[in-house]
Amino acid sequence: MFRNQYDTDVTTWSPAGRLFQVEYAMEAVKQGAAAVGLRSTSHVVLATVNKAASDLSSHQRKVFKIDDHIGVAIAGLTADGRVLSRYLRNECINHAFVYESPLPVSRLVVRLADKAQVCTQRSWKRPYGVGLLVAGLDETGAHLYYNCPSGNYFEYQAFAIGSRSQAAKTYMERRFEAFNNYSRDELIKDAIFAIRETLQGEKLTSSICTVAIVGIGEPFHMIDQKIIQEVIDSVEIKEDAAAADQAPAQDDDKSSEAAPMDI
Repeated sequence: MFRNQYDTDVTTWSPAGRLFQVEYAMEAVKQGAAAVGLRSTSHVVLATVNKAASDLSSHQRKVFKIDDHIGVAIAGLTADGRVLSRYLRNECINHAFVYESPLPVSRLVVRLADKAQVCTQRSWKRPYGVGLLVAGLDETGAHLYYNCPSGNYFEYQAFAIGSRSQAAKTYMERRFEAFNNYSRDELIKDAIFAIRETLQGEKLTSSICTVAIVGIGEPFHMIDQKIIQEVIDSVEIKEDAAAADQAPAQDDDKSSEAAPMDI
């Protein structure tokens, strides 16, 4: 993207009907570390890549607990995500104090979208440069939403945001029809598979990914790194075994080919 006369502030429309500052904020989401979310009828799983910027530093958190029934994963500016997650916590606390019941996920998502939209309509503000995957469980079931810096929000069966997220989307698009019937462990496994797709050949380990889950009878929490590594190892063992089975079959095919006739 290049600087032009219509991107000096967020309230200036271009002749083509575009708000460039909002588009720049959406581009910041695409540059962030990948995050994926998957939903069944009873559980929602979030997974993120959390590689450190330097070998000398620790990674920044990409998954935040909002309430016992809600959590978020972010891609983009981590500082903006941290501020918005604090806002979401306050909304849940205030609703629980007044009504003595958990805040419905859809209502929280609308409030977050309204807060983001205000920043697209005030010249002295800038849009939040972060996208949020909101996972939650309420009386109507399990939900997965994506909140965009533009103020839009969408509900998904499965979705991915951040850098190289298209690879994860392609993987989930091939399998999403079965997600409703998935068990808890199957959702976790597919979330890890989807995250691995975004790494493009880089080895996946539990140290560079975070997985969290919320579901019926299970409050939102991060899954232990040891469990994640066990899932990764079991998947790699199965893939190695499948590759080993295919190799002898290919050798048999070659040996069964008829020898050329001597002339």
